[in-house]
Amino acid sequence: MTKEEKVLEIIKRLDKRYPKVKTALNFKTPLDLLIATILSAQATDVSVNRVTEMLFKKYKKVEDYAKVSIEELQNDIRSINFYKNKASFIKNLAKAIIEKFNGEVPAKMEDLVKLPGVGRKTANIVLWNAFGINEGIAVDTHVKRISKLLGLTDNTDPEKIEQDLMKITPQNEWGRLSHLLIMLGREICIAKKPKHKECPLNDICPSSKI
Repeated sequence: MTKEEKVLEIIKRLDKRYPKVKTALNFKTPLDLLIATILSAQATDVSVNRVTEMLFKKYKKVEDYAKVSIEELQNDIRSINFYKNKASFIKNLAKAIIEKFNGEVPAKMEDLVKLPGVGRKTANIVLWNAFGINEGIAVDTHVKRISKLLGLTDNTDPEKIEQDLMKITPQNEWGRLSHLLIMLGREICIAKKPKHKECPLNDICPSSKI
């Protein structure tokens, strides 16, 4: 089985287990998702959704984030890891969106990654979930670990892993592949105690034999 064939088989099997897969972050607008994704770095989606339930009621427009004092914004997201850094990112990116993109979250990779606190992973999540655009593959800790366990890449750098996965995956599946692997990582392919017997990829995963 080639890597291209393997990826298609992985998507087929995981799609049956996780139909209509999407980000676990709650959002209504591209701005909401951008903010939530920044907050989610080294934080659980559950904790982020708990904070954004209030946050998105208070901050409805990009101007709201740009105008609020840094102290008030920090206080609103205080329960999130690295809240001081994230508050600075959010305020600065809000100002950049207003100044450079007429107050609208851009729908292009090259524009998104210019925003403070936004890398390719965040940009890919926003592009696929908010705009339906497959421009890359979001590589988080689950995707990084599982793609290597499955023998899809030998790299450890997220951007190199993304390039490896993009070469063997049809472009229309880039967004879904990322979220399918994330779901598998959270439910079955748990780092410290993988549930090999329950895994739908057991027979095509080299690590299940170890």
